[in-house]
Formats: sequence, structure tokens, C-alpha cells
Amino acid sequence: MVDLNMQDVSWATIMMLAFQSIGVVCGDIGTSPLYVLSGVFPHGVEDIDDILGVLSLIIYSLIAILLIKYVFVVLSANDNGDGGTFALYSLICRYAKVSLIPNEQVEDKEVSNYHLDESNGHGGLAFKVKSLLEKSHYAKQLLLFIAILGTSMVIGDGILTPCVSVLSAVEGLKEVGTNFISDKVIMWLSVLILILLFQVQRFGTDKMSNTFSPILTIWFLFIALIGFYNFVSYDPTVIKALNPWHIIQYFQRRKKHAWISLGGVALCLTGAEAFFADLGHFNVRSIRISTCSLVFPSIILAYIGQGSYLRKHPMHAHKAFFASVPKPLFWPMLIVAILAAIIASQSLISAIFSIIKQAMALGCFPRVKLVHTSPKHDGQVYVPEINALLMLACVGVTIGFKNSFSLAEAYGIAVLFVFTLTSALLVLVMIMIWKTNLLLVLMYVLTIWASELVFLSSLLLKFPNGGYFSLLFATIFVIMMYIWNYGYRKNYIFQLQNKVSAQQVKDIASNPKIKRLPGVALFYTELVQGISPIFTHYVSNVPALHSILVLVSIKTLPISKVPQKERFLFNRLEPYDLSIFRCVVRYGYNDARKERESFEEMLVDHLKEFVKDDFRSVGRSISGRVTSPVDKNEAVSNNEEEVKREVEFLDQQLQEGGVIYLLGENQVICSKGSGFVKRFVIDHCYQWMRRCVRQPDEVFLVPRSRLLKVGMIYEV
Repeated sequence: MVDLNMQDVSWATIMMLAFQSIGVVCGDIGTSPLYVLSGVFPHGVEDIDDILGVLSLIIYSLIAILLIKYVFVVLSANDNGDGGTFALYSLICRYAKVSLIPNEQVEDKEVSNYHLDESNGHGGLAFKVKSLLEKSHYAKQLLLFIAILGTSMVIGDGILTPCVSVLSAVEGLKEVGTNFISDKVIMWLSVLILILLFQVQRFGTDKMSNTFSPILTIWFLFIALIGFYNFVSYDPTVIKALNPWHIIQYFQRRKKHAWISLGGVALCLTGAEAFFADLGHFNVRSIRISTCSLVFPSIILAYIGQGSYLRKHPMHAHKAFFASVPKPLFWPMLIVAILAAIIASQSLISAIFSIIKQAMALGCFPRVKLVHTSPKHDGQVYVPEINALLMLACVGVTIGFKNSFSLAEAYGIAVLFVFTLTSALLVLVMIMIWKTNLLLVLMYVLTIWASELVFLSSLLLKFPNGGYFSLLFATIFVIMMYIWNYGYRKNYIFQLQNKVSAQQVKDIASNPKIKRLPGVALFYTELVQGISPIFTHYVSNVPALHSILVLVSIKTLPISKVPQKERFLFNRLEPYDLSIFRCVVRYGYNDARKERESFEEMLVDHLKEFVKDDFRSVGRSISGRVTSPVDKNEAVSNNEEEVKREVEFLDQQLQEGGVIYLLGENQVICSKGSGFVKRFVIDHCYQWMRRCVRQPDEVFLVPRSRLLKVGMIYEV
């Protein structure tokens, strides 16, 4: 598999990725010409010059937000090649200590993918912003809330996007003109397509991607050629829309109505967020090439062609796309439109699966089942529970709204929230990490970010007409994610505050009343810094330890991937004859967990390597203090014997007792005197979620035949 993050990727590979990105990244924004102008002019065009104003708004919105913001700025804020709201959040957490879970270790910065530049100095805006974030608990809470809200809004958008895309495409059947094609028929046909769409998710995008790009390439060529044909055939003077002065005239002429129409104009930008969210499957250069060479020009031509057609047929605005298609091309265009709408929906659903995986790895989403659908791309996952939830929501929304015009009233709010939240995190990246000139930051804030806020203000008017649907779904996910993260943090902080010291572990292991059993025991705990109090709870009830004890913690670093050779971080407790080791297993938020057998084998292999390196480093230290060459040789020889004996002892224990898994499992309850809200959240909501989701042994891939669970209650 080619490392897409490498700088020396061949041009042949880049061009191949650029072609493939058309099918995965660009489908959503590519199908927006199906419904944008009909959303702006649902009842026809009252003033023909309004078309120039709206068209100019569309063109410059695409230039500013799609091209400048996402393609050329946001894609540069990737986290080792991965994108999305949590990628930005993890990038900020890496440069400033703003994570609410205190599990940072000095050794984390030694991971080759960490890429941490700490040359901030002790003055300047970057250092001041970093200090402010690190000192303010409220700022840390706000950053986490923005990351959770942005992820939840993408999920809310993912519920409406398949509905509006499929409905808009299927509504082309109305142009057939038969009485059989009613709104009800279109609704049920769309429901059937949506159900089939969610059923094929289990096969993964990798198996279907070969058909995506050719179909969407045909789609983009079709809309570009038809747009150019309409531009030449109807009213070429529509090219005047390239003059932004028509936007000012439009607002002067239409005033409040112009502001309200921004909600429809904003629909031309839906799907821009996928350029960043799906970045992990490609690379920055490939997406920029595909966007600038095909996607952006095709979309612009499509809108210009529709605008030219409407200048001659203003009352066809409610069906602008299919009405402007030349009659001989109607059926081919309808078929391609339906396929393109399905593919566009598929790409956003896959992006939702990926960001849920990121959120779950960072402790912000309940444990759900992850199915890796591609042996080549770790980021391609399928989440059965979320897929079922999205399918039910999409079917319900389609039946409830029945047509794309009604659905357009609800569409777009979640997308613009994602835009504005991404801009908020991006400004922090510009100031704190890139150290961008303050004038350029202000230009971004006063132009692009301000434009997004204006679009959002217009879309919020649709709240009573259905806009609350996407916000309702997003609110449900925000509450769920925040409750899970709150309980997870309380659990971790309790363990950190009550951790067992290394001296206590030595005293326990050295106690002659504690029996040592044959075998290697892997004692799993969530605590990274120190040893969990559940260890002493176990020993007090079971006065026995295995001959070799490895205290294992699974940790997710704020980076997308951790190189395999840097996965395991070992140290050991002295004296050496206790054979007690500490192991932190480090993953990135996009790393795939290995199968049980391969994980166990890798851990044992790395333990042997650690033992060899540890003894040799001690041996070098001893021999360095000995002046006699004979004594030095003897020290080195003795050390090699110690290495050999230790490895043989490890192999013997593996043969005699095998590997046993001890899993610390705790229940978090509120302490006496806690308030009603805290008791409701912890004792009811969080505990209910823990019972409903995957259990730790499934997450840690622990074989149940060799598992012993150790339970303990924490009062927080």
C-alpha cells in the first residue's frame, strides 16, 4: 500500500488518486445543481435581473468557500494526511495542553508522526494564545464542545443529504409527464433506493469505488457540456454575473428577500465539508488537481447554463435542472443523475463512519462495533449500529417531507454550522501553529468566516419549516457524546488521583504471602500514568500473581496513525527479579486494531526486544564505570547471560502457563452529596450507555476463554 502522506508520491499515483477522489470526495457538491436554483426560486423568477445576482452569489461563494477555504487552506491543516473536525481538534491538542483527559507522556513527542514544533518563543501572539488555552478550563471545555458539535452536525447533515440528493434526482421522472408519476410514487421509489443504499454499506467503499469515479466523471462532463450548450443557446449575456456588482444590486433591489434567498444559495456549498472529512483516503495534491481541473469548472458551467436557460424561461425555476436538459439527453441524464445522487450519499455516509471512529478513539463516543472493510485503508470502516440509525432516520425524513422542495427548507443548517465551527478551529491553527500574519487572519475572518455567518443567519429562518430536524439530530448526538466523555473523564481522573505507587507494587509482589503462578498475565487498565487502584483490589481478593506481569494500557495519541514499530512503550519495575513490566500500547485515532492472535504475538515480541535492549543498556552503563578491560569484557559477558536467561524464562512461562488476561472493569457512581444533575448523568445516563455498548473485552480484543474480569466501584 502506498503511503499517501509521503511527499515523494509519484505523479502517476497522484493522478490515479485524483481520478478516484472524484467518486468519493466530490459527489455531494457535484449533485448540488440538481436543487439549488429551484430552492432559491421555488415560485419562479419575479425579476429577470435577480438571476444575475443569484448566479454571481453562487459563483463567488464557490470561489471563496469551496476553492479558497477548503481546497487551498483547510486541506493544508490536515493531521498527517487526515481531515475532519476531530483531526483539527487533535492537532490543537498536540500543540497545546488542552485535552481534558490528563494522559500526556513525555515519550509521546518521540513518535515520528508527532511533528511538534515548539519554537513559539516566549512572546508573540502564538505563545499568548497557547498559554490562554492551557490556563483556562473553560477554553478547554469550549474546544471540546466545538469538536463534538462539529461532528454531530456532520451526522445531522448525513441524514438529510441522502434524502435531498435522491429525491431531487428521482423527481426528474416528473418531466415524463404521465399521471402515474406522482409525488407519492417518487417518495416511495426514493425510500426504496435509500434502503438499498444503506444495505450495501457493509461491503465497504473499497469494493464499490471502481464504479464511483467513472460514473461521476460522466456526470461532471454531462453537466459541463449541457451548461455550455445552454449558455450559448439561450442568453450568453448571463456571463455578466462574473461582475460581483450584481450582488450589491440584487440586495438593493430585493432587500430582505435577497437575504432570505441566501439560504437557497448556501445549498451550492453542501458537500464542501467532505473535501476535508474524506482526505484520509487520498492526499492534498490529488484533491486539488481533481477539483481545479474538472469538478469546479463543471459546476460553474452547470450553474451558468441553468441561469442562461432561466433568463428565457423564468417560470421553470422550480424545475431548473431537468427543464434545462435538452430533450434527446433527458433519459441518459436522468439515469446518471440518480446514480450520481446515490454515490454522493454513499461518500458522506462513509465520512460519518470515519469521524465516529475518530471520536470513539478520543473518548468522545460510546463504544460501537467497527468493521474494517478494506485491507488497504485503515480509515475505511463500517459501523452497523450507526448505519441502521441513519437508514431509519433517512426513511422517516423522506416519508415526512415527501419532496425535495419541502426538504430544502430543512437542508443546509447543519452544513453551515460545520463551516463556521471549522473556521473557528482553523483560525486557532493559523495563529498558534502556522503563526500566520495577523492581517491575513483578519482578512479570513472578515471575508470567508463572516460570509458563512451571514449564510447561517439566513438558514436559521428555516428553523420552523423543518430546519429543526438536522439540529434535533445533532443535539441528540451532542448530548450522547458529551455524557459519554464526561463519564469517561470522571472515571480516568478518579484512577489518576488514586493510583498505586511503584513502591506499593514492589511491596505487594515481594510479599511472601503472594504466590507466583506460571504464565504471563496481561493486566488491562485504562490508566496510562501510574498503576490503577484496581490492581490492589485484585491482589487483596486473589493473593496470587503470575510469574511475569505486564500492566497494559491502551492509549490513543492525538495523531492519525502511530508507526507499527513505535506502537509499544515498555518500562519495568525494579528489582528485575520481580518480572513486572508496564506497557502502554499507543494507537492513532485512525489506526486499526489487530486481531487477538497477532496483537498478542506482537506484544510478546516487543517485550522480548525490550528485555534485550534494557539489559544491554544496563550492561553498557556498568562496563562504562569499570576501568579494567578484563572487567569490562566480563561485565558485558555476564550481561549477555542475563539477557539469555531472561528470554528463556519468558519463553518457559509462555509454554507452561500461556498468556492470561486480567481485565480491570469498574463501575462509576456518584459520591454522596452529589447534585441531582450529576447523579442523573452518571448513575443513569452514563451507566445505561455502558451497558448498551460494546464491552471492554471486545474493544481490547481479549479472548474470553483466557479472561478474568476484576470489578471495582468508583465513587466520583
